[in-house]
This record gives sequence, structure tokens and C-alpha cells, in this order.
Amino acid sequence: MAGPLDGITVIDLSTVIAGPYASQMLGDFGARVIKIEPPGGDIMRAPGPARSPGMGAAFLNCNRNKESRILDLKDAGQRAELLDLLDGADVLLHNMRASAIGRLGLGYEALRGRFPRLVYCAIVGYGQDGPYRDRPAYDDVIQAEAGWAELYARTGGEPRYAPTIVADKTTGLHAVAAINAALLARSVSGAGQAVEVPMFEVMASFLAVEHLAGRTFRPPLGDSGYSRVLSAHRRPYRTRDGHVCVMPYTATHWRAFFTAAGREDWAADAALGSDSARAAMIGALYERLAGCLPAETTGHWLALLRRLDIPCAPVNSIEDLMEDEHLRAVGFFQEVEHPSEGAVVNARAPVRFSGTPCAPARPAPPLER
Repeated sequence: MAGPLDGITVIDLSTVIAGPYASQMLGDFGARVIKIEPPGGDIMRAPGPARSPGMGAAFLNCNRNKESRILDLKDAGQRAELLDLLDGADVLLHNMRASAIGRLGLGYEALRGRFPRLVYCAIVGYGQDGPYRDRPAYDDVIQAEAGWAELYARTGGEPRYAPTIVADKTTGLHAVAAINAALLARSVSGAGQAVEVPMFEVMASFLAVEHLAGRTFRPPLGDSGYSRVLSAHRRPYRTRDGHVCVMPYTATHWRAFFTAAGREDWAADAALGSDSARAAMIGALYERLAGCLPAETTGHWLALLRRLDIPCAPVNSIEDLMEDEHLRAVGFFQEVEHPSEGAVVNARAPVRFSGTPCAPARPAPPLER
């Protein structure tokens, strides 16, 4: 059966991660994605590891289910080829700065007359009606500027970046949602529109959900920051032979854990029965957890906690995930044969549709001259 976006054609001018991650999802959902690359190819083709030049692992992991075509958009004749492709397209996606796309004559205002049904999605660093609109933006820059890095410092360390390109990928997810919303609107009105997805605002919005906290109110009821997740004791806990994730959440969880750990005095604490009181003392509760867990092994705690139905997990590596029994059962990692790279492993689209399944994984395209 065809995917939910079968019949939709996406022209993807984006590079690096945010745009390609978004267009890969659209391809997974059944859209035809034509990736337009400059003569040297997407810059993310270069970072290794790789079996051959231009086919690095990160590129393979965010460019499946796409076709590739080389066009030098600085050349008028090749820009005309792009316009021909847009005649049959539904979506144009790019992550160029407004000044750069404008110099090419490919801004929304330049195209909307010829392509009135086109959904034109621009992933940008900053909203184009603000003073930062012309600044370059990369994942680390946005993590710092949007407040992510500073939150780490509140847990007792130095400001730092997440060990994943979280701003790029979160922005890509927002782009997919926005493109699909615009396609739905077009199905009613018949008209396309411009869609702007700014990384800075996306990440500020993402963090504001819980961390706006007391600053949600006027006048403020307190500082920013969600205390539970900023506790210095919220982390994987050391056991006798490693680490374990434990997350008692309800009063029942806490009482069951402390009883099992031989701390009936803590289990009897009346404050555990009040959601607000428990929230106010969460740092102390996590500290108590940390003090209990070194007494036994990780395996002991996982077995006990699962028997008590308390949320818990091992602290897995990526290698552990590839052997995980649940991910094996749901067919999460899939081996496909790449025409130039041989056998490669992809993580399949994580969502599933009962009536319009995701497209089978076609490996990322080589750079064809």
C-alpha cells in the first residue's frame, strides 16, 4: 500500500542535518523526494566513518528514500532545470539564508506567481522579521543561545552542549509538522504558502514548555527552570557494578521503593502523599535514591523495580540498542543493500500507520554526476 504522502513531490535544496532529516521523514511517509545537490555534494557526505568518499554514516542515516540530482544553482541554465522540476512539485524545502536564496532568484515572492500551489518551507536560523535574521546558525550556537547549554550549569556543572545535534533534529521535526499542516490547508484552499521554521525560536519554544516555570506568570511566581529535571541528583545512579536509571514518580512508587530498600522510615514520610510536597522535596528524594542503590547490583535493582512496577531502565549504549530484544522484535534496525556501499544498517521510521505504511527503506543515493 502507498504511504500517507504518496503523490506528494518534494524538492529538497537543504544540506547538513535539519533539512535532510525533515525530507527523509517525508520520504519515509511516501513522498517522492528529489534532493538537489551542488556539484560538490551535500557537505554531510564528507564526515566519516565511510567505505567510500561522499558516503559517510551521518549522510546515510538522514538521506534514505530520496533521489539525488546535481544542479549548480548559480548557473542560469541549471536554475531553469530546477524551475522545471518545481512545475510538478508540491513542496520546496531549503535552509539557505534569505540573502543567499534571494540572489538566486528563488525566494518565495519570486516563485509564488508561477507556483501558486507550492508549499515553500525555509529552515532558517532566526525569524526573518527579527534583528538576528542574517546571522549564521549551527546546532551548537542555537543550543547556547536558546538556553539549553545554561541549563546544564544549573545541575552543578559547567554549561555544555547535548551530545547530539538536538537543535537541528528538533527543527527538522517542526519542519515536517509545518509542511504537513500547510499541505492540509492547501487541500482546502487550493493555495500554497510560505512556511518559516527558525531554529532559535523552535528551541526557545521547546525549552519553554517546562522551564518557563515561574516566569509564566505576571508578576512572576518564581524563577525559570523546572526543579525536578534540574536536580543535581537526577542522573543514572551508581550500583554495585555499574549504573541504573530509576524513576519513582508517584507516592506509591516512592513508598514501595523505600520499603524494598529497607528504609521504612522514609516510606512513612507523610510528605510523599502530597504531589506538591513531593515535588518540593524532589532533590532530596533523588539524593536518597542515590544513597540506596550502591548496595546491590544493577541486575538486582532492575528485577526488583520491574516486579514493583517502578519505572526503570538499564543505561544502554548505542551498541546495546542494536541487540535490544524489543527493538529486534519491532524490526527497528533494518539491513539494506546499498548499490555502492554494500550492506548498511538503518533505523526505520519509528512511527507506524495501519492503512498507509511507511515506504520501504531505499538507501541514501550516491552523488551522481
